[in-house]
Amino acid sequence: MELYKIHPQHYVAVDCVILGYQDEEIKLLLYPRSFEPYKGKWSLLGGFVQDDESADEAAARILKQTTGLEQIFLEQVASFSDPKRDPEARVISLAYYALIRIDLHDEEKVKENGAYWVSINKLPNLIFDHQQMFEKALIKLQQKAGYSLCGSELLPEMFTLIQLRKLYEAIFQREFDPGNFRKKILSLGVLEKMSEKDASESRKGAFYYKVKSNIGEMDVNRIVKF
Repeated sequence: MELYKIHPQHYVAVDCVILGYQDEEIKLLLYPRSFEPYKGKWSLLGGFVQDDESADEAAARILKQTTGLEQIFLEQVASFSDPKRDPEARVISLAYYALIRIDLHDEEKVKENGAYWVSINKLPNLIFDHQQMFEKALIKLQQKAGYSLCGSELLPEMFTLIQLRKLYEAIFQREFDPGNFRKKILSLGVLEKMSEKDASESRKGAFYYKVKSNIGEMDVNRIVKF
């Protein structure tokens, strides 16, 4: 125990890059910081890891407190440990990113935290190193979209191929050729075609699809990068 006492002690925090999809845009959940330093400036949602929880548990707790959602996609992005990143104390932060359905989250909880959904194309200046956290999280999301379908995390259970393409265009911040995208997605064999149609997309209507529930590891490995 004496050995531990001679070493410096640091605070450990988690910061959550909470991403959703709405109006054909990827959006980031931000809030104006309620305390110093940088009170009133835009921040990611976060907090300190408590004595009785892991970093993963702390991130899940913050997400539930903020959005009311549990069992959502959550993955660690990176650690941020610059000694001067927080002027108040030595704080090492573990950044996580989460993908949530905006239509399912608890709007009242978001309002209680003073948080807002902001398009990633119109982000304000963020405190500390939160911009770097977001940028690394976006790269993670693009990597995920390259080897697995993100529809189940960000879209309703049933979606059209046009809606899926619009999502991928928002993720990668570029347009895809509709025919090539359709061919590539369907060739993967991970989507199940529904009998229902969305009549709003064309005169004939567009069939809905959903991600198959029995996708195995081999199916995942077949997915190619966009």
